[in-house]
Amino acid sequence: MHGKCVVRPLVPLLAAVFLSGGALAPSVWPAKPQQEQAGAPGPREGESKELIPRFQQSHGPEIGIIDFYGLRKVSEEAVRRALGVEEGGPLPRSKQEAELAIERIPGVVFARLQAVCCEDGRAILYVGVEEKGAPHFDYRLPPQEQIELPEEVHRTYALFLSALNEAVRKHEIDEDLTQGHSLISNARARSYQERFLVQAKQYLDRLRAVLRRSADAEYRAIAAYVIGYAPDKRAVIDDLLYALRDPDDTVRSNAMRALAAIEVYSRRNPQLGIQIPATWLIEMLNSIIWTDRTTAAVNLVNLTEDRDQETLDRIRERALGALIDMARWKHLPHALPAYILLGRILGLKEDQIRNYWAGEDRLQLVERAAALQADRRKKRE
Repeated sequence: MHGKCVVRPLVPLLAAVFLSGGALAPSVWPAKPQQEQAGAPGPREGESKELIPRFQQSHGPEIGIIDFYGLRKVSEEAVRRALGVEEGGPLPRSKQEAELAIERIPGVVFARLQAVCCEDGRAILYVGVEEKGAPHFDYRLPPQEQIELPEEVHRTYALFLSALNEAVRKHEIDEDLTQGHSLISNARARSYQERFLVQAKQYLDRLRAVLRRSADAEYRAIAAYVIGYAPDKRAVIDDLLYALRDPDDTVRSNAMRALAAIEVYSRRNPQLGIQIPATWLIEMLNSIIWTDRTTAAVNLVNLTEDRDQETLDRIRERALGALIDMARWKHLPHALPAYILLGRILGLKEDQIRNYWAGEDRLQLVERAAALQADRRKKRE
């Protein structure tokens, strides 16, 4: 029953979800700098005002899809007008200016854009909005201590990323998570991951210190990835949960990857009694950062495989609207995790969810969830 994928045959599209790019797909824009204000999604000081230098002459790749999340009272039309681009045209030249334009719409507190690859070779542009009074996911202030990563770990991770890029090009990205950490089918990338097993044991105390207290976001991101290779998986869960509120996007993504592997391991070894609390993953579904939402949704697909009703009830209570947004996305691999979670919240069996997904009108399931949300809203009023 338990194979090498993170999820079951219902969701084969997610098998490589924890690989390259720190997201479900490679990002077109560079990652954001660290946040400098606790709770905020991050100031834009120092962000590139262009997309990527190689796109400056062409104004970036053509947009294939524009999708949204976080819209409740503000209209999509108003956001599109402020955004100033449309499907078939280029991405905004300035990500920062486009976000600021959206934030000038009455009722909008924060806006964030995420461009990823690809729909038929064209960019997918996600537009996230946090409205006044909407659920808000808080981040910690960046730590300030000068704690360095062991040079051996830093060097191995750099070699691993190079090998991983090669593995993606060769389509050698099958991933075995059954031992509680990622082992990739590409031999070169896997050899570096096997070094992490030794390094995580040798440098565990340093990795913990870096993850929690280092001012260097790159070091923290590497520590979040490598610490998942520690021999005692239970011992690093608290460290990884702590990292879910790190102000850096890649730190959070790497921590979620590590937790996903531990969850697979815990299901295969129930006698160990390893438990991963879902609280922060559920809250991350309301993050304005696209990678937070999508990666948290994938983790929660795995955490709810046994249909724990308490967890599903908490997801429904805290993040039903966020899941509805995501399940409506047009790029199906990105919509699928939220879609599965909605089906489980509605009490559907896995084959019923699969039939809805494969049917002529896959949004029927989403509309059922939206009706549930509307009914809950009326009862509160």
